[in-house]
Amino acid sequence: MSNMDQVITTDILINGEIRPARESATYDLFNPARPDELVGHAAAASKEDMNAAVEAAHAAFPAWAELGFQTRANMLRDIAKSLVADEEDVKYRSRLFTREHGKIARETLLEMSRLGDRFMQAAGYGERMAIDEDMGPPDAGPQFDTIITRQPRGVTALIVPWNWPLSILGAKLPQALVTGNTVVVKPAENSAMAPVLTLQIIAEMLPPGVVNIITGSSKEIGDTLTGHPLVRKVNFTGSVPVGRHVMKVAAENITPVTLELGGNDAALFLDDVELDDEVFNRMYWGAFGSSGQICMALKRMYVHESRYDEVVDGFTAACERAVVGDGLIPETTMGPVNNAKQLKVVTDMIAEARAKGAEVRECGQVPDEDLYNGGGYFQKPALVYDADPDLTIVREEQFGPCLPIMKFKTDEEAISLANDSEFGLCSSVWTPDAERAVRIARRIEAGYTYLNGHGPMAQDGRGPFGGFKMSGIGRNLGYDGVLAFAEPHSISGPAGFLVGDNHG
Repeated sequence: MSNMDQVITTDILINGEIRPARESATYDLFNPARPDELVGHAAAASKEDMNAAVEAAHAAFPAWAELGFQTRANMLRDIAKSLVADEEDVKYRSRLFTREHGKIARETLLEMSRLGDRFMQAAGYGERMAIDEDMGPPDAGPQFDTIITRQPRGVTALIVPWNWPLSILGAKLPQALVTGNTVVVKPAENSAMAPVLTLQIIAEMLPPGVVNIITGSSKEIGDTLTGHPLVRKVNFTGSVPVGRHVMKVAAENITPVTLELGGNDAALFLDDVELDDEVFNRMYWGAFGSSGQICMALKRMYVHESRYDEVVDGFTAACERAVVGDGLIPETTMGPVNNAKQLKVVTDMIAEARAKGAEVRECGQVPDEDLYNGGGYFQKPALVYDADPDLTIVREEQFGPCLPIMKFKTDEEAISLANDSEFGLCSSVWTPDAERAVRIARRIEAGYTYLNGHGPMAQDGRGPFGGFKMSGIGRNLGYDGVLAFAEPHSISGPAGFLVGDNHG
């Protein structure tokens, strides 16, 4: 075992102080590629720890909110630089991230760089937030001068999932901070250590209490956070059932929530789609990046019947080039699924499709057969051809490396099939005809529609991100994602009163 692979213990952070959970309670994290390999221990915080974290954030809030948008924005820029300043530390955290999560090394490095990018992007909104919105003279009725200011809400609970924890953290943490909120961050149990070490870098560059970090069982401490009377905003990313519970708990205190939940993204490949190896490669990463464990991944593929065979052949060939194995090995393009529970969801869907007569093909190369068959949570990319629409793999989110492929005849049918889901997170339209693409996209019930691409690599972070229907409430990212952490405050006076520097 190298020095970079030593078993470690991560702690919680409250009011600027790194400390173990009360009674030094921890839980173990293992390598999904080698489930017998202990990676480390994460602090198992108590309800008392969580209360202390919320109280610390509450105490730090007035001074942090008073600093002003521009001052906070400059601090975020400094943080963005510090996250990647120490190359050895970046390598260490990246390797730890792969070992505790399973995703391939290039994706862990991508997450780390994206976190810094999103800090810079949020900082860029500081100047815009600092300018009051001037309503100007009214068109009719009583004459008023009115401005709208944006005020921070207070203590904000940020709950991060295990699949892309750093990238998703970047969609909410810097936005909450630039707006003037203080935060309590709850990383997911299944991927806690690398996020904690990264969050500690951030917290150490801010006043004590502005960023507090708590790890442990959501069943034990989750309700303490989301139901705390001092929490003024909850931003949750995760599953629909847990999101529904979070909303119920937060409702007791009328606490506003942003919920970014599951997706079952439809991709529509039209009859004029342009196909080549680069396009098939984009399709592969859109569906199977991070072993398919991405909320915005391509999860239902609909292909015009005239192009079905061509698309299936090319996409299958791209999937056959997948190299499945340990994410630390540079040649690997697909690591294991993160945990045994999620692997069973995927394998059950594949088994059901086979049992009901569907043609299923498992693709990809396995250089290390002993590792693949040695108990790790591996699954080669599995394609279900001409899938029956009633199969679970079509109706529910797979969140793993399996994908149904289906036909359609007309644009109208394609739109109907895309919308035939309780989810509405993302979608994509593949055609060289821009006018046609936008016309179809406008009719899809989804919060984000990609054109000729799908997933994280096709996403413009300036756009707000979130879902329709069961995929959630509210938006992260973009200016809308910043505004979600602020309360609008209207200030009015008689016409002519708010002139010059009266409200500067």
